[in-house]
Amino acid sequence: MTESRPADHFRRLYEATDDPWGFTTSPYEQAKYRHTVDALAGRRFAAGLEVGCSIGVLTRLLAEQCDTLLGVDIVEDPLPAARARCADQPWVRFQRMRVPLEWPQGRFDLIVLSEVLYFLASADIDLCARQALASLLPNAVIVLVNWLGQSDDPTTGHEAAERFIAASGLPVLHQAQTSGYRLDLLSGLPA
Repeated sequence: MTESRPADHFRRLYEATDDPWGFTTSPYEQAKYRHTVDALAGRRFAAGLEVGCSIGVLTRLLAEQCDTLLGVDIVEDPLPAARARCADQPWVRFQRMRVPLEWPQGRFDLIVLSEVLYFLASADIDLCARQALASLLPNAVIVLVNWLGQSDDPTTGHEAAERFIAASGLPVLHQAQTSGYRLDLLSGLPA
């Protein structure tokens, strides 16, 4: 049975470099972040959750549309950089948390899962969808962004997105695909 990526996998990546995916320098990442924020169409959110926040590059952009925002990551290693990046945004906080086995208290009208689902085994994607559903505020949205390249991760980007969508039972409001990733914007109201 395939297992989700353990925390040690990510800890090793951050030991090698403080920005393993080039979040601050990659044109791919910058375009993906703009696309993610644009998909929210300028909407204001009371409470946001970003799973897999890493060093806080996307977090900083999301924070401009949120009254409160919690960024969580499976390891503590990137969180000091995330806190420093968002230090002038006091409504943003960060916490180490292994989603979906751990899930934050509270309810959210924005949940962002950007390039994290394919690190999870199928059963954990199902659990993640259930955890997300249980914590949604009325009129919430969930944003899924999944890389489409080949890897040895537990699931592919397409598999991860389709599994989450099916497990959540939520309708897709918007879907877009580039050569590198797919973006799915889900309504928090059941289909």
